[in-house]
Amino acid sequence: MPKVLRIINRFNIGGITYNVSYLSKYLEPEFETLLVGGPEEKGEDSSLYIPEGLGLKPKVLKQFQREINFKADYQAYKEIKKLIREFKPDIVHTHASKAGAIGRLAAIHCKVPVIVHTFHGHVFHSYFGKLKTAFYKTIERYLAKRSTAIIAISNKQKTELSEIFKIAPKEKIHVIPLGFDLTRFTINKEQNRKEFREKYNLHDGLIAIGIIGRLAPIKNHGLFIESIAYLKKSGVTNFKAFIIGDGDTRTLIEENCESLGITYSNNPKDNVDVIFTSWITNVEWALHGLDIVTLTSLNEGTPVSIIEAQAAGKYVVSTNVGGIEDVLHPHCGLLSEVADKRSFFENLQKAITYKKNTTQTELEGEKWALSKFSYQRLVNDMRQLYQQLTKSV
Repeated sequence: MPKVLRIINRFNIGGITYNVSYLSKYLEPEFETLLVGGPEEKGEDSSLYIPEGLGLKPKVLKQFQREINFKADYQAYKEIKKLIREFKPDIVHTHASKAGAIGRLAAIHCKVPVIVHTFHGHVFHSYFGKLKTAFYKTIERYLAKRSTAIIAISNKQKTELSEIFKIAPKEKIHVIPLGFDLTRFTINKEQNRKEFREKYNLHDGLIAIGIIGRLAPIKNHGLFIESIAYLKKSGVTNFKAFIIGDGDTRTLIEENCESLGITYSNNPKDNVDVIFTSWITNVEWALHGLDIVTLTSLNEGTPVSIIEAQAAGKYVVSTNVGGIEDVLHPHCGLLSEVADKRSFFENLQKAITYKKNTTQTELEGEKWALSKFSYQRLVNDMRQLYQQLTKSV
């Protein structure tokens, strides 16, 4: 049986952990997998419950850190080389940037037959300045040359990697969209909605607007707060907003609220404009309670929150970044360019104004998500690629 060493940046809550867990579990018995990753960082919740819930026993490398740290990174590199010598994988498959750099360098040094990397997103714009971005592009181009295959999670991302940023030729890049167990977003809707709205004191006429994810600069929560201020200024009052998640920019977002006259609290019963819920692990419970899901990111791969929102039957208002055009059903949401704040504001107001007319399109979104983003499809796609790659070496 071929062996796969699967490496991710860290076990924090997010779509990557779900995807690597499904692949590690359900590629058996054709492929035996050892799953490895770093610990969650301060301000994040651990996601180890996801692979452990599937009966997996992932290995946590404490040396893995999100930021560059040459001493810790070198220790992680040595540890991965040791794992390769002991486990003797036929395939090393890395997911996301830090794991991709350290894991692939170790695999190259140890002459692993097949080396695969998945770009769940990229850092080629909106993260760093020109010099640092150029440095990362150079590294990724070198690693791509030494990789057997590169996986993009959307057609748009493949175009970016091959034609815009020229990381690898398009012939080396395979498009395999993300996959999830989305059935939990389609059941218990009424009960979850009732419980959520009772907890947060939402009466029937109040529209709940949510944004879900890590509080970080790239997620651009400032635009979300500005849009709430725009609604209030426009006389729209029949809503309450929810920021679901936590992270480094929490204080900055609160300062944005204060500067724009937006009231906020973390108390579910407070009568304020914005509620900070922190992390909610049973996200389907929250999605069923919301009416509109937003995303304001400057850069994305494939945003999991948009897939899950559609599976839960929710209308979406988002910036048009990354692979969102490939993910969002055209009838189930509104997109605006990152630089066009006014368009985002107006799209959110339209979604609230015409909320009564979105029920049918939300049903389309549910069918769309279930048909295109199941974990069964993900596993089948990856199995076929692995079989193709191992036969060719």
